[in-house]
Amino acid sequence: MRDAIIGTAILFATAFPAHAEEKAAGADPAAAMSMIGSIGEGIASFFGREIAGNRTANGEKCDPETLTAAHRTLPFGSLVKVTDALTGNSVVVRINDRGPFAGKRVIDLSKAAARELGIVGRGTARVVLSLVTRAD
Repeated sequence: MRDAIIGTAILFATAFPAHAEEKAAGADPAAAMSMIGSIGEGIASFFGREIAGNRTANGEKCDPETLTAAHRTLPFGSLVKVTDALTGNSVVVRINDRGPFAGKRVIDLSKAAARELGIVGRGTARVVLSLVTRAD
């Protein structure tokens, strides 16, 4: 599990320039993934191809094959560790949209994130959210 988290940190460090600068400066990827704190729990859902290409709330094109998510209040660019309360599987996602607005759901994951979490077959899952980094 720790290797998967470090791998995700390296992926984000190479995909997002701000994190790439930290990596270039010699920062330990595991340190970059240290948890800021718990931000709640609830039901997660996911979106797929039906909204691919639409603009997200931060202006990006929606891509269900990236590790992104929608949250009602977190700043865009925040990294959130989402842990399935049933299995313990987790994934780190970047907030780039607003929502979900259905029921009592707390986060809407991309299909790639739901696949990594192992919830595609279930559709939704009870999750615990932890803030990894908060965008300024």
